[in-house]
Amino acid sequence: MTTKHFNFFQNKECEYFPCHEGADRETFNCLFCYCPLYMLRDKCGGDFVYLKDGTKDCSGCLKAHDKDFADIVLSKWEEIRAGAALVQYLRPEEQCTTQKKYQVWRKKSE
Repeated sequence: MTTKHFNFFQNKECEYFPCHEGADRETFNCLFCYCPLYMLRDKCGGDFVYLKDGTKDCSGCLKAHDKDFADIVLSKWEEIRAGAALVQYLRPEEQCTTQKKYQVWRKKSE
């Protein structure tokens, strides 16, 4: 596969960088800060767990931060598109922890 420079981005100034423990700081890709495969639930292919309250916890997954992740997203685009139509029906307890961090950050920056 040919290297695509637009598939890799790092924000080392981010207060969460790297947002996953044990991640390699040199190869950590911030391009997909929020995983577009989250909505695919157990079909995302990532390393996640469901918490007791039913929340999908992706904090142990590094798949979205891999340099080849954009190709994976494109290969699952139809599933993502179909899932996007259903997002409005997710219960609040199904929201990803990353979404919650984003909401906290937005409040601080306003």
